[in-house]
Order: sequence, then C-alpha cells, then structure tokens
Amino acid sequence: MELFSRNVAVLWIILLEFLLKSVAEEEVLMNTKTETSDLKWTTYSRAKPEWEEISGLDEENNSVRTYQICQADGANSHWLRSKLIERRGASQVYVELLFTMIECSSRSTHHRSCKETFNLYYYQSDTDDATANQPAWMENPYTKVDTVAADFLLRKGGEKKFNVKTLRLGPLTKRGFYLAFQAQGACMALLSVRVFFKKCPALTRSLSVFPETVPRSLVQEAVGQCVANAAQAGPNPRPPKMFCGEDGQWVDQPTTTCTCLPGFEASLGDLECRACPVGHFKMGSGSGPCSACPDSSHTGETGSASCVCRPGFHRAPTDSPDTPCTRPPSSPRSPVPQVNDTSLTLEWSEPLDSGGRSDLTYSVECQMCLTPKSPCAPCGDGVNYRPSQTGIQGRRVSIWGLRPHTTYSFTVMALNGVSPLSLQGPAGETINITTSPNVPVLVSGLRKNTATESSLTLHWNTPTQSHYRILQYQLRYCEKERGFEENSCHYMESNVNEVVLSDLRRATQYEVQVRARTLAGYGSFSQATVFRTLPDDDSSSPLLVTGILIAMGMLLLIIVIAAAIYCIRKQNHFKDPELSDKNGQYLMGHGVKVYIDPFTYEDPNEAVREFAKEIDVSFVKIEEVIGAGEFGEVCRGRLRIPGKKENYVAIKTLKGGYTDKQRRDFLSEASIMGQFQHPNIIHLEGIITASCPVMILTEFMENGALDSFLRLNDGQFTPIQLVGMLRGIASGMKYLSEMSYVHRDLAARNILVNSNLVCKVSDFGLSRFLQENSSDPTYTSSLGGKIPIRWTAPEAIAFRKFTSASDVWSYGIVMWEVMSFGERPYWDMSNQDVINAIEQDYRLPPPPDCPTYLHQLMLDCWQKERTARPRFANIVSALDKLIRNPASLKITAQEGAGPSHPLLDQRSPLTPSSCGTVGDWLRAIKMERYEESFLQAGYTSMQLLVHINTEDLLRLGITLAGHQKKILSSIEALGIQNKTPGNVLY
Repeated sequence: MELFSRNVAVLWIILLEFLLKSVAEEEVLMNTKTETSDLKWTTYSRAKPEWEEISGLDEENNSVRTYQICQADGANSHWLRSKLIERRGASQVYVELLFTMIECSSRSTHHRSCKETFNLYYYQSDTDDATANQPAWMENPYTKVDTVAADFLLRKGGEKKFNVKTLRLGPLTKRGFYLAFQAQGACMALLSVRVFFKKCPALTRSLSVFPETVPRSLVQEAVGQCVANAAQAGPNPRPPKMFCGEDGQWVDQPTTTCTCLPGFEASLGDLECRACPVGHFKMGSGSGPCSACPDSSHTGETGSASCVCRPGFHRAPTDSPDTPCTRPPSSPRSPVPQVNDTSLTLEWSEPLDSGGRSDLTYSVECQMCLTPKSPCAPCGDGVNYRPSQTGIQGRRVSIWGLRPHTTYSFTVMALNGVSPLSLQGPAGETINITTSPNVPVLVSGLRKNTATESSLTLHWNTPTQSHYRILQYQLRYCEKERGFEENSCHYMESNVNEVVLSDLRRATQYEVQVRARTLAGYGSFSQATVFRTLPDDDSSSPLLVTGILIAMGMLLLIIVIAAAIYCIRKQNHFKDPELSDKNGQYLMGHGVKVYIDPFTYEDPNEAVREFAKEIDVSFVKIEEVIGAGEFGEVCRGRLRIPGKKENYVAIKTLKGGYTDKQRRDFLSEASIMGQFQHPNIIHLEGIITASCPVMILTEFMENGALDSFLRLNDGQFTPIQLVGMLRGIASGMKYLSEMSYVHRDLAARNILVNSNLVCKVSDFGLSRFLQENSSDPTYTSSLGGKIPIRWTAPEAIAFRKFTSASDVWSYGIVMWEVMSFGERPYWDMSNQDVINAIEQDYRLPPPPDCPTYLHQLMLDCWQKERTARPRFANIVSALDKLIRNPASLKITAQEGAGPSHPLLDQRSPLTPSSCGTVGDWLRAIKMERYEESFLQAGYTSMQLLVHINTEDLLRLGITLAGHQKKILSSIEALGIQNKTPGNVLY
C-alpha cells in the first residue's frame, strides 16, 4: 500500500510539472491598470485635441486611468501616443486593449463620418526622443498594426459591455517603441492598455534542463544542459536542444543524449538522476535502473557504480562488475592411487564446494622423500604427467618416471579463476605412496650409430645396477610432429642393446624411448631422444645433389614464366589502364581479371578469407554514426595501420543477434568488393571478424550518396561537371562488365561522391538479400526477389534476366537522375504505372536544360531490345567526345521534343492561381528553404514578387548562383503570365 501511494504521488508530481511547464509565461512591459498617477500621454490634432485623460472604473469597478474621445466631426484625425516602452529583448509583443465604443445610431450628432473603429500604430526608437511634433503624425514613419473594430457597441438603454482585443506587433529591433492610437469620428473610451510578450518557462525534461527562453523568431532554439549527476553519451556529444515557439510554448520533445552517470538512475519521469540506494549499483551510463548487488557482494553507500566483494570472496580479472563474487573451491576428495612399479595413476572426487564457479581445474604437486627422516624435495623434470601436471580438466592423472623403492608425496589441489586472489593458497588433499623395489633402473645413453633415408641404427648403455637379469629391451618410437599418441607410435623388441628401425619416413624427426624387462616386469621408458632420417642438414648424398639441380632448374623456369607474364601485363597496361590488375589473380585470356561469385564456394567464409584482408580491431577508431544499413549501423572512423598513414574509413557493422546466413550475406559484399581495383569503384580496406561487431571497412566518401548530394546542390554544377560525374560512373561500370560482374542495383543512391567530386560505384550484393517484408517502396517483389522497378530493364522485371545490358538501362536512369539534380524517376507514379508506361514505349522526357545529345544517349540505353543498347565501352567513348567538345552541350532539348505521355508529364506550368501563396510557389520550385526569408522581408503575396532582382535575392541571403537563376526564371514566367488577358489582378 505504501509503494502504491508513493507511485501515485510521483505521478501527480510529474503531471503538475507538465501542466506548469506547458503554460507560456508572460512578461508585462506596460499595464495602465497598475498606474496610480496620470499617464500624461501625448495627444495631437489639427483642430482642438479631443483625447481626454480621466479616472474611470474597470470591469471590476477598480479605479483606473483611462482616455476617452467623442468626436462630433470625423474629418480630423485625433492621435494619442504612449510613452516609450522598453522591449527587453522581445522581438514580438502583444497589446491587449480594453475599450468601449458607442454605436453611431445612438449618438445625438449622427453624421456620415461617424465611425465605430480606431487605428493602432507603433514607432520604434533607440532613444526616448519623441516630442509633440516628432515623429510626424502620419502612417509613415509610424507602422500600422491594425484597424480595431468593436465587437460590442453601447446604445441607449443597452447593457454595458467591454471590448477586449489582443494584437501582435513586430518584428521589433530597436531599444523600445511607442504605441499610437488614431481616432476619426469615433466615440469611445480606452479603459486599459497592457503590453506584454510571451516566453517559454524554464523546463526540465528527458534529464535535460532548458533555461527560460524568449522567442525571437517563429521557432527559437534553446540550448540546455544535463541535470545533476547526468552527462551526455557518445563520442561526440552535442548539448541538449529544444525549440521555443512564438506563442511561448515548448515545441515537441528535446533532442538530448543525457543519461545518468554510473551509480545513478532516472526518476520522477526522467526529471532527475537519483543515487542508487545502499545495496544497489549501476555500472555504466544509461537509462537503466539500479540493480541489487550480486551474491556475496555489498555496498555501504549510495551512488555506487559497483559492489565490493565480501571478505573471503573475489572476482577474477575477467569477471564483469555485475557478476556474483566467488571463492576458491574446497579440496578434492578421496584421492585413490594405483601403483604399477614406477608408474602411478591417481583418481579423485570433485570438491564439495566449487566456490560458485564453473572454471574448476586441478593440479598435482609431487614431493620425493629419499629417507623417512630427511625432508621431501620436489620431484624434478624426470617425472612425467598425462594429460599434464597443471590445468587438469578431468579427475584423473597418470604419472611415470618415478624411482623404484622410493616414497613420494602427491598433493591434488583444486583451483578456479579466483584462486590466485586468495591469500590462503589452493586447498589440496595429500597422499603418500612407495614404488616397487624390484624394478630395474632406467636405460640411458640412447644414441645413433648410422642413419639412412628410411632407417636408423641405435645403440644404448646396458644398465649396471639391476637386481635381475635383463631379459629384453623394448623401444617406442613416434614421429615428433604427432607426439606420443598411442595410434601413431610403434614398438620393437631387442635382446641386445642395439636395434635397427626400418620403414621410416625420409627427412623426418622421430622421438625414441627404450626400457628394460626383467623378472619383475618392465621398467619405465627413458627420456625421449630425437633422431632424424636422411637427408639431414649435415649429410650429403647423390640424391641430395640431384634434388638441388632439379630445384635450380625449376627456379629458372619460374623466373622465365614470371618475366613473360610481366611483359604481357605491361603491354596490356599501356593498351588500357583500366584493365590493369594489381593482384594478379584469376586471369583469363590476356590479362583480364574475371569476377568469382563467393556463393560458388562450398564454404563462403573461404571466399571472405581469400578476397578480404582481416584488420586488427585496435587499428580502428569509430567516431560517429552517419547512417543505417540493411544489416546495422554505418559509421565514420579512422584507420591507422602501423607503418601507414591514418585515413578516414566508412564502417558497416553487423548488428547483434544475427544468424549464420545473415553473417554470410553481410560478408559477401566484402568478398565481392575485394576483387575490384578501379578508381571509380569503392575500395575495400578490409574486414573485422575476430571481434564483435563484425565490420566491413571501405574508403570514406565525404559527400555521401549522389542523389542526396545533387538535391542539396541543385543547380550548382555546370553541364560539363555533370558529364564528368557520368563519365566516372560509366568507367566503373565498364570495368565491372569486363569482369563479367552484373550490378543489378545501379542507381544514384548507390553511387558515392568524395570531396573531389569523383563518383564511385558501391553497394555490391546487398540489394538482392532484402527481406520480403521490407517497407522500402524502392524495391518491389517480383518472382521471389526484390527489384528496384524504376531503375530496372523490362526483361529483368519480367524474366529476372540480369545482364550487363540491363545495367546499361539502369545507367540511363542514373543519367536522368544526375541531369535533373536528384529528381525521383517517374515522379510520384506507382511502380505498376511505370511498368505499363514502359511496355507502351513511353520514356522519360529530358530534364530541364538537358543537352539533346545526353537525352539521346539516355534513349539509346532504354532500347527495348537489349542487344540494341550500347555497351559501357561505347558510353565512355561517347562521353569522352562530349568532354573534348563541350560546345555540343549547349544544344538543349526543346520543350515537348521526343516521346512523351500525359502519364509522365506531371510538370504543369506555374500560375498565380495554382500557387496561391509565396510558400506554395517556393515549394513548387523546390526552394522552400527560403520561405522564412521571403516572409520576413515582407514578400507576403505573389504580386510583390514581380520586380525582384539579383540584389534583392542577395539581401535575402540567397547566394548560390543556381538557386538565384531558378528563382528569377520562375518569377519571369509568373510575370509573363500575369500580363496575359484573363489574368488581371485587382
């Protein structure tokens, strides 16, 4: 019940905070109701002044100072001007007027000039220098606010009602202003005047504090700061921002990255960061709540970022702070020895207490006790252990190499990840054993007499301290690379201390051990000795000489072949630099590199390893997120490989929770991109797969995608610059087509632009893996796959026949996008309408100011028969001719020339009737970014636009030549239409 009451209280606090902060505050600049002395405002009239200051009663019967006037003749203007009102930083102020007005029909001196309205003006000034005659009593220099009409008129015997009017005036730029009232034939009383402006109150929201803000425009940006115990997240934090509306209301939600610091959690609906209570913690910055301390840990203070382990408990260096604290395990139980002469097998049971961890291992410590009274000493290197002496995962170990008739002490110890942190040392269980006295001593002195390519002749010393006669010797020999594995070792018996090992591998190292058998059984094997069959480093034979001669002959042949390949490549390099191949892989014909589809590999990961270079994650520093891809975020970062210059890279990441298929699909782009080396193809720097997240690193293109770059710089490039961009794209596609690679998704959105305006083809393979439920309308399902209809050739849409010719069709659409500065192909038509129009042989019309030659090249790319379309090599040659002869670019397509169709002709001419406002007109010509500049400069109607020139546009802040040209051309067209009959404006 107590928890419920507290939650209800918190909700009421949040609601009250929201209501208080959502109401705009008003700051009053002047209020005549609060004046206790005469106002002494200035009056003016050519005849006798008729504004009179008197004391009156307001609607609550409080005494106030008022002005009244009742003109018998409305031929003269009677002015009333206030004192200077300081604006206090406001750019828009409001004037609230309380007045009464007598109906003309109720006046005894009814005259045709009687009025039931008055005018309100204002005059701005930096000094309080107004006099009885200055400024002049006329509309200029005064600025008219409005003609004020009464809603309620007083008549004889009628109810007394007050009129309340609130008017806005501005923009204000000087220190203060005067209010002026002009009456002509009115009979009225001005009961009160209140001047105020609205401001957004101080606000706390989303862990950010925003100060009280006075709007100086339609929307005023306010910069805030994080609340106490909060900070901004991310590598490049930006201060919180929110927008204050002109009406004093905060607009929308704040943009903020403020999060609570470690040890603090958000509370009261993200209004503050509260310290974690005792016994709770929060590791990092973020919006998550505090958590209770893990097992066996505690914290004795508030605001903790981690919990301290209780005495006797620890965390391993690899444990995260939010894991429970653990302790070393107890000792192993019940060790059982099995002694076989000088060898021993030990088995034991697991500890009763594992310490709360799963990384339990064991180690064995050996002590040798020569006499009962002497202290035991470590066993030394002569004792061998299987599988090992330390880090044992199981509960069994075999030990051999012990001395006969000797007492040993073995201690089995249990360890885990926190055992090194304990001051008490690992817990262990000790057991003593004594080896058999009837075992012969070790055989020693194993050496080589002779060696051949397939045999070894070995010799060893005869043991002299054996209590029994040696019946036989046994040798065990194994290849050194395989070690002493039971399946790879061989055994041989001998009655004498010499043996010949035959059927051995040539030039191979062998580890050999020997032991002796007596009536008491076999003893222990001697230490392993390594021998090598011929040929050896210090041996020579006729076969070795023959091998050297053969190797020299092969080396000479390889040098000749390499020289021939180098000459052929150098010749091809001078023929066409685009066919040069730095890698020298997968050559077909004369120096032409052929694309290898990574999905033809049985293991696609092999293609990744072959074509993409793995980069150490420590060489990469991610700086900021610049977008989102199909598989995860796209970031900008720096790549610093030791010995190379640091450079910017684009980083595509694979978001967490991916499947094996998604990982293969993601890395397939790197397998594809890694095969290309061309100045107009995006360059792959490498991949990172050894850590999370998985990343693909490419060169960084500063200007981003071509379509958005062109829209942002509409009209800023000359035709020759646009042709240069198209030539680069065509050159890259020529390279891909000659490698037998089909792109399938060539579009301006998949072309990247660097700071030097070099265009490079990108996005290899990702488009064909789009999910069927993708919400992107660019890609439409067709025969089980996603196809970008507006960019795809008819045969690819109908039959999925993707070839280099279908890429040529897509290139024609890219040409149209470039020449129209990023216009969407086929505008707002549906995909089905596009398909129907193409089937009827209709094609896109030329963009505005498009050279005729370029539009004809587009039409060639859009030939219905794919064999009739030009190849990319032809397109590159055609564009090179245009670049060498730029005069041909001045011939532009005439309006209506070429095939057209009403379905495609969606560019209706601009008329004043179709663009009723300045905002509609700017949006129609895609210049809506300048709407606020036009309105603030006073261009509020279409009629005022006719006489605008270049100097006016510069004063409006429009400095881009292309934008000036587009606006002036549209205004010129509007002016011509306004002069035609039937368009007369009144």
